[in-house]
Amino acid sequence: MDSTAVREAASVLNLDRLVAALPEPSQARFERLFHVSVATGELRPPPHMYRWIERYFGSVDAILRQKVVRVTNRATMEGALFNDLRAKRPLEARIPAALHEELARSAPDPFCEPLVNTPEDVFGRITGRYCVTASNIAKYDGWHGVIVFNDHDPLVFDEEAVGDYLDVAQRWWGEAHRVDPDAVYPLFMWNCLWKAGASIPHGHAQMSLTKGMHYAKIEQLRRSAQIHRMVFGQSYFDELYQVHRDLGLAVEHRGVHVLANLVPIKEKEVLVLGERLDANLTSAIYRALHCLTGDLGVTCFNLVIYAPPLGASEGDWSDFPVVVRMVDRGDPMNRTADFGAMELYAASVVSSDPFKVAESLARSFAS
Repeated sequence: MDSTAVREAASVLNLDRLVAALPEPSQARFERLFHVSVATGELRPPPHMYRWIERYFGSVDAILRQKVVRVTNRATMEGALFNDLRAKRPLEARIPAALHEELARSAPDPFCEPLVNTPEDVFGRITGRYCVTASNIAKYDGWHGVIVFNDHDPLVFDEEAVGDYLDVAQRWWGEAHRVDPDAVYPLFMWNCLWKAGASIPHGHAQMSLTKGMHYAKIEQLRRSAQIHRMVFGQSYFDELYQVHRDLGLAVEHRGVHVLANLVPIKEKEVLVLGERLDANLTSAIYRALHCLTGDLGVTCFNLVIYAPPLGASEGDWSDFPVVVRMVDRGDPMNRTADFGAMELYAASVVSSDPFKVAESLARSFAS
């Protein structure tokens, strides 16, 4: 990954000093997009806790003073808090052994025979080499479909299969738009396993096509980017990439930008930005996802694709790329939820350091 920052340690815990070491134009760009604050949390544990603290944190001294770095995206008002103790932990790279047994026990399910156990859309099914579509039986929008993967195991896929899923999604959008020309706003969703919101473990993704205006969070992002351009005369998405590149948090792959997000919604979030949903973007999506599931041991994830409208729409979408977001949702065999009140209503509390995620991305895209 490119980096113009001269840094003592590539860590989000040193973000304020890393920014200070950048050239002035890069510092100014960072300040346009991000706000950073640093706090220290102190505590005094009773002696009765010492053995427990030493077991889980190494020493009592390690927890007495804790550095917390808070990063806020000024344009989108997304924020994340990184705790010194949490961010210093190594990124886990293991797949729980019990997961394979649980997946094997979950078969067969309705998606194992989709042609007889799932409904089809009014325009029929779209079939790919590695998947087939179904109409979602409990819809959350007028046009809401499912891509059922041929393989039951949701973690068994390669670049060709991912490309096929995305090709089928685009064909489905095209058919839905043909039947209903007012439906123009596409969304692709891949919830892998239970903690990511999947009700059926069998590999599958979903897509929808809505009308009137795009989904609220996508429209909010478009408007935030538009305001940024109006105020600063710069493309928000270009500056977002440049800031991450300056800090060594971004890589370019065939014209596609891949970022280890500075304000992740949760663990190990990666952003992928491309001009269109083509083979180059598909390749970058697969490589980034393979980095998460292969190198970093992610087994449960959410992946979404925000795409500009297919036809006439409200608002200016000329500066809006195809935006891909993917995030780790933790060990699916762990009953503890990864989202709480902070993530829902305040700012995300994140354990993984974006700089460590960036290191893994760099290795994946260099190979």
